[in-house]
Amino acid sequence: MEKTLVILKPDAFAKRKVGATLERFENAGFEILGAKMMRLTPALLKDHYSHIADKPFFPEIEQFMGSRPVLVVALGGQGVIDRVRLLVGPTNSRIAPAGTIRGDFGTDMMLNIVHASDSPEAAEAEIKRFFVDGEVFSI
Repeated sequence: MEKTLVILKPDAFAKRKVGATLERFENAGFEILGAKMMRLTPALLKDHYSHIADKPFFPEIEQFMGSRPVLVVALGGQGVIDRVRLLVGPTNSRIAPAGTIRGDFGTDMMLNIVHASDSPEAAEAEIKRFFVDGEVFSI
């Protein structure tokens, strides 16, 4: 079983779309292997976004992602990484098709409801970043 990580972002909470988003993952047949609500610290955000932490727009991302708690979720299933990416849609919600999470609930590039790992390597690193041993289960 492949695993991936998704983060339900502050706008998912602000728009009250946490349950609807989780329901879409479950309806697609994915197993929830771990979940926890947490506040992302500046250090954790710099680590998670290390590939863009030196960009001029990073402080805006850091401020948004730290503005309220998020829900981090480890999902499992056959081909879960690619299938989750299809379900959430493109990063830019403005171009995400209707029927995708971002197309239905998102607003723009940043207010796009959910982060999803984009590769097996990223999924493994991100799960380790947000969960400690014993918090992600095998079903």
